[in-house]
Amino acid sequence: MKNRVITALLVGAMVLSSAAPVFAGETEVATEAAAATAETESATEGAASTKSSAAAPDWDEYNSLINQIYSETDMKARKALMHKAEDLLMDTGAVVPLYFYNDIYMLNKDCTGLYANLFGFKYFAYMSAPNNELNANLASEPDHLDPALNSTVDGACLAILNFSGLYAYDKDNKLVPELADGEPQESEDGLTYTFKMKPGLKWSDGDTLDANDVVYSWNRLANPDTAADYSYLIDSMNVAKKDDGTLDIEASDDGSTFTVHLAKPCAYFLDLCAFPAFFPVPQQAIEKADPDGKNPGAWALEAGFVGSGPFTLTSWTHNQSMTYEKNPNYWNADAVSLNKINFMLSADDTAIYNAYKDGSLQFIDTVPNDEIPNVINNDDFYIIPNLGTYYACFNVNSSLFDGKTPEQAAEMRKAFSLLIDRQWIVDSVGQTGQEPAGTFIPDGMADGMGGVFDTNDDDYTYPVTWKFGDKDAVGYYDPSTTGPTDDNIAEARKLLEDAGYEFTDDNKLSDSTPINIEYLTNDGTGHVAVAQSMQQDLAAIGINMTINSEEWNVFLNDRKNGNFDFAREGWFADYNDPINMLEMWQTSSGNNDAQFGR
Repeated sequence: MKNRVITALLVGAMVLSSAAPVFAGETEVATEAAAATAETESATEGAASTKSSAAAPDWDEYNSLINQIYSETDMKARKALMHKAEDLLMDTGAVVPLYFYNDIYMLNKDCTGLYANLFGFKYFAYMSAPNNELNANLASEPDHLDPALNSTVDGACLAILNFSGLYAYDKDNKLVPELADGEPQESEDGLTYTFKMKPGLKWSDGDTLDANDVVYSWNRLANPDTAADYSYLIDSMNVAKKDDGTLDIEASDDGSTFTVHLAKPCAYFLDLCAFPAFFPVPQQAIEKADPDGKNPGAWALEAGFVGSGPFTLTSWTHNQSMTYEKNPNYWNADAVSLNKINFMLSADDTAIYNAYKDGSLQFIDTVPNDEIPNVINNDDFYIIPNLGTYYACFNVNSSLFDGKTPEQAAEMRKAFSLLIDRQWIVDSVGQTGQEPAGTFIPDGMADGMGGVFDTNDDDYTYPVTWKFGDKDAVGYYDPSTTGPTDDNIAEARKLLEDAGYEFTDDNKLSDSTPINIEYLTNDGTGHVAVAQSMQQDLAAIGINMTINSEEWNVFLNDRKNGNFDFAREGWFADYNDPINMLEMWQTSSGNNDAQFGR
């Protein structure tokens, strides 16, 4: 899930989150349909031949590998396939991991009950605050409040205020039934799940919510016309399809049960039932706002839309503030003590921090880079674990690689990566104990067999993919030793010379073969500090990198549509399985910012 948190830690999906996704970049509604149509057309091709620039890697093998992983039931073989996919991804040099996330926030001591999960979601619903009112900053203007269209972590945090899923995470990071009434009934072969819905469920407008709403919403997520970046999770979950192409899911006649049929078992099935993209949404409101189906997010662009969560959005002054008020029709409303949550919408981390210091805000998700040493030992400053990676990404179709072979383009990108001083970024920008990243899948992610995915064993050397400098093991590099050292400069020079570049005697690019590149980022002192660090590192051999900082919505749109050479990215896992970090790079994925196969 791309992340959008504006802090020295750069926490935040999708990811975006990403992902998001924190979670991939999303567009304004007016431009979303056209961009997404191209992606969904690609999605229908599956692992069929894909076309992109001559310098881009052939992505057919990768697409096929992901499909194999989806269908593989032997867990050891599945792990080996995922290692192969990760190696293919990293060998392109297009994804440049910088560090593995942790998360930070500041919370006034008069406020209690906030909790978060490993995927960056923050749960405000069961908090206590003076006068039962919380003033907070989560991020700037959200891109989508429709949970099927959102692909950012801040958007997910808002989605779990507005909506409910079959399952949720509790304060102990455990999955618990939400709209579901207890555990589902599971068939012996693991292919059928039947959920009993809680009785008396209602939408925030008082209308009945039942299993039919879940059926509608899951089919809507899978429908290409919805243009959901996360539609590929339907395939990840292995949901079976009917002959007419709709999902093999059904509601009982009275709407009291919801049944899902899978084509293959899915170990993380219940995790996805707690993921916002799978939350039920109100069919009547959606179709009223978008009768011709051309603007799927139209129903949730202003305050007052129908939801099912503990709060409803009652006021929205765009780019300034949002007010959420308690939903009396929420199934667990008696457990909600807050009456109101007021969100300040801003990306100015200095203004946000000052508002916290003067008491205007009680919760903030960002701290200016130069303030971290002053607050890191305070009892209102929190550092919590996450599963995610902060990274930079090349557009494989960028004109930067014109005239190069795929191998030469990859060598160029690896030279860039080698010169970036990750340890300095962690120590001087992050400052809260992040770990330099040598690969995209975050450290500590489960392997599905009770172990950790990226560990050294007889079958795998971590973190593999290419030899950097004079290392003992071929394929190994230590991310804590990258940067413009003499050895790394010599290796980077060799990689670039292999790609056709010429150098002067002082290891600087010749005037006859310059490299000029633009780095795209969004606002925030931490993001800009990372960019400036990389700018200085690359200048060591004469690479001229300019920095372009954009507003969040514009930034996401440009990344999504490939309007960049090199860009900052962040991704929180959506569930604890490596496939989630790999499936986003399929050609058909709405989160494939690198433009692989396009």
